[in-house]
Formats: sequence, C-alpha cells, structure tokens
Amino acid sequence: QVQLVESGGGLVQPGGSLRLSCLVSGIKLDYYAIGWFRQAPGKEREGVSCISSSDGRTTYADSVQGRFTVLRDNGKNMVFLQMNNLKPEDTAVYYCAAVMFRTECPTYGMDFWGEGTLVTVSS
Repeated sequence: QVQLVESGGGLVQPGGSLRLSCLVSGIKLDYYAIGWFRQAPGKEREGVSCISSSDGRTTYADSVQGRFTVLRDNGKNMVFLQMNNLKPEDTAVYYCAAVMFRTECPTYGMDFWGEGTLVTVSS
C-alpha cells in the first residue's frame, strides 16, 4: 500500500519559517519525482515545487522562488520542503505527491497523493 504522509504544518507569523516533511512508503522513492502542491480556500490546487526522480533537479513556482527549498533523502524515504520568509498568501493546505520516472510534476498527472497539512501564516 502506497502512503504519503505530510507533517510539519502549523501557525506561523509572517516572515517565519516552517519545514514540511513527506514520509513515503510502499514505493521505491528513487524512482519517483516528488511534488509539493498547495490549495488555498476557494482556489485551485497549484504546484509549489518539484524534485525529479533522476538527477534531483528542482523547480519552483515563481511565487516561492528564493524562499522555499525542496530536499529529498531517499535512504529515509522522506522529502522536505523548507519554507522561509513566509507570507500570508502562503496560507494553504500543502500536499506532497509522487509520479514515477518524471523530471516534472504535473498537478493533474501525479500517481499518489498525501492527505495534506495545513499551513497558516498570520500575525
């Protein structure tokens, strides 16, 4: 059974930091690109970042470039999203998702999804 479990969300003040974790089980993480996505109330789900399965290449949405960093530890079956200088507009449920043998993470083409973790940025 494939599972992706996000953790690390919470309430943080603007300018603060959070580190989200995605624990993956049931698949060989080396074979999968992992994407982070978010969905704010009343908005569509959007891609935040992606780390490829092959060379670890990373991509970011323009809105988070320079503030967020995605890392993977295949040995521990975990992927992380370090979020710095958080802004109120970063408030959303954050999801990790996996897609096999890809260098990109299409929002509507991922193979497996986690349940999400809520990030609230507010003073």
